[in-house]
Amino acid sequence: QVQLVESGGGLVQPGGSLRLSCAASGNTVSINRMGWYRQAPGKQRESVASLSSAGSITYEDSVKGRFSIFRCNAKNTMCLQMDSLKPEDTAVYYCMVAVGPFDYWGQGTQVTVSS
Repeated sequence: QVQLVESGGGLVQPGGSLRLSCAASGNTVSINRMGWYRQAPGKQRESVASLSSAGSITYEDSVKGRFSIFRCNAKNTMCLQMDSLKPEDTAVYYCMVAVGPFDYWGQGTQVTVSS
């Protein structure tokens, strides 16, 4: 079992920045992949960025060059730095970790980009 706690969402103006954090606890030794997903109203949940245990990183095309996924300074914490935010980035953001065949999800944090 893995427990995830997210933080860092909020309201920001277009062009602004936010950093999301996801703290993992429990069976963190066996995590083989971590990632961020988002779901906008009326849309399906989509992958935003992922980080494998081997260090491989992937980004969804619309966030390349603007978002960065990385392990934060705190142990077992993953961050998503979001710069140059756009209104279309508005969504609930979820962190996810994969342990073997199982995926664990955070509770979600709202990100709203609006003037």
